[in-house]
Amino acid sequence: MPTLAVKRDALFQTLSKTYTDEEFDELCFEFGIELDDITSELEEAEKVSTTTLTKSEKAKLSTDVIYKIDLPANRYDLLCLEGLSRALLIFLKMIPSPTYKLVEGTQTITVKPSTEQIRPFVCGAILRGMVFTPEIYTSFMELQDQLHRNVCRQRTLVAIGTHDLDTVEGPFTYDARAPNDISFVPLTHETEFKAGELLELYATDPECKHLKPYVPIIQSSPVYPVIEDAQNRVLSLPPIINGNHSKISLNTKNVLIECTGTDLTKVNIVLDTMLTMFGQYTSPVPYTVERLQVNYESTNISKGYSSPEMQLREMTAGVEFCNSLIGINLTCGEMVELCEKVQLGPAKLGDVDGEEMLTVTVPPTRSDILHAVDVAEDIGVAFGFNNIVKKVPKTCTVGGEQPLNKLGDLLREEISRAGYTEVLTHGLASIHDNFTALRLPTTPAVSLSNPANIDYQVVRTTLLPGLLLTLKHNKSASFTSGFKLFEISDVVLRDDDHVVCDSIVGARNARRICAVYAGPTSGFEIVHGLVDRIMTLCEICPETEYVSNSLKKGSGSDDNFADEEEKCRVTREGWYYRVVEGDDSIPTYFEGRSAHVLMRSPNTNGEEIRVGTFGILHPEVLNTFDILYPATSMELDLEALLW
Repeated sequence: MPTLAVKRDALFQTLSKTYTDEEFDELCFEFGIELDDITSELEEAEKVSTTTLTKSEKAKLSTDVIYKIDLPANRYDLLCLEGLSRALLIFLKMIPSPTYKLVEGTQTITVKPSTEQIRPFVCGAILRGMVFTPEIYTSFMELQDQLHRNVCRQRTLVAIGTHDLDTVEGPFTYDARAPNDISFVPLTHETEFKAGELLELYATDPECKHLKPYVPIIQSSPVYPVIEDAQNRVLSLPPIINGNHSKISLNTKNVLIECTGTDLTKVNIVLDTMLTMFGQYTSPVPYTVERLQVNYESTNISKGYSSPEMQLREMTAGVEFCNSLIGINLTCGEMVELCEKVQLGPAKLGDVDGEEMLTVTVPPTRSDILHAVDVAEDIGVAFGFNNIVKKVPKTCTVGGEQPLNKLGDLLREEISRAGYTEVLTHGLASIHDNFTALRLPTTPAVSLSNPANIDYQVVRTTLLPGLLLTLKHNKSASFTSGFKLFEISDVVLRDDDHVVCDSIVGARNARRICAVYAGPTSGFEIVHGLVDRIMTLCEICPETEYVSNSLKKGSGSDDNFADEEEKCRVTREGWYYRVVEGDDSIPTYFEGRSAHVLMRSPNTNGEEIRVGTFGILHPEVLNTFDILYPATSMELDLEALLW
């Protein structure tokens, strides 16, 4: 959660009202933010200092009261004094929401094909007639830092560059060149550096330690991104540093803002935030933004676009939906009025299939509005959560564990007592580990469109790869007495008929239990015993012919000891299981050394279904996972064992 530090007097001046600390704390709560701390520059210095400050050091520090305000992580429009005060004034109905004006400009940015290798996207705009005071200048720079820490993800997604437009000449060029082909005077120095030398300096120079975290973003790349003007003067080396030639000062009147990045959506959000926050200082007409034309020489990424977008979006939410979610009963007209307090106006009403629908207008400052739930939340904020009447629930219920979770917890305890160690493995797997390594054909699975690496391509359809990888990475452990592992977790299966909330999601979760034994022997009988133990704990009775196969005899009697055991067994009526020899349909197991677990119950209308398998793992599987000992595994569907 980001924290904004603002001077109390400056904030109250923009709000045109003075509050006590308690009153402002209450205002923050009503607006949905939190006043975290009340401090000053002197107090902060005394907190972090390891030695007592001298009188001269204290005299240099301000005693002005500073409010530290915790903000929602997705409210980028509140990350500066201008945005926070504007939002509060609109919330208090003291000013209307501003209207942003886009004017077409003549400046262009040409994007070279080489940028596709590193940071392919760029957007920009111009704010004309700016008037900078020391306070506005500081806020302007601090907003860039706040955005870089938050939505820009430490400049890995987006980097912001701001320039004095009067010191450069368009059209501009966005290129990517070899480090030794880029030379310029950076903002931090007065001498010229080659880009490669500059990054080495930033990585080692203590005076530039604030830039050191950004060096690895591009340092290993064969090309570095660079923005130049028509005279080949370097404006910036994103995402590291701007050029000294175009730096902003208090005398700057026309500001060029450019944003480069790897995610065009994030680039547009960041640019829109910068423009809407400081567009209020443009003259002669506030909130006026001049557009730039972005032209791509290669159409692999884009054909080009006009920047910025600063679009007004429409979002729809049902009136009844909003009332039920918040716990209030507002009329349509009241909701329309409340939307104005949270910058979602003008709002209008409509009718869709007999249901009253509220359509709000989302300004470019509110990139956090993504769903009808967000609209309902803001209506709740505008209404006031303290104004919601407390009601006794119409239903009386008692909370408890979901039956499936409770069964899983009970089985975890019992299996652990049997000497097995529980593991928790990753829910994502590579196609190789999930299918090929297990000698299984590649079947449809829920896949990631843009996986971070090859190990996270699909959502697992079996728990076995995770256990085998655990064995692989624990080869140094003792296998003399056998190494036992188990996991109870979910797999995800493709299912085009599975419906959640009237939506066909195309997949479903399935709770599984998987165990593996590896040691000097295969341990088939050990895993077989675990299967029987699980069935006994779930009160599922073995079939008569399955019981008759037991070789255990009672001492001092010719009677089958298994029969004596069955007299004391607690079972559910109509629930039966048996273990039959596998038919080699699962190539993961060694031929002739596998078994199927079949079960019938009232839930299956007496029909026998396969709820699991177990067997000795095939040598090719063991070799693929680099496991040096024979191993046996089992996997059961827990949901089938529930009542």
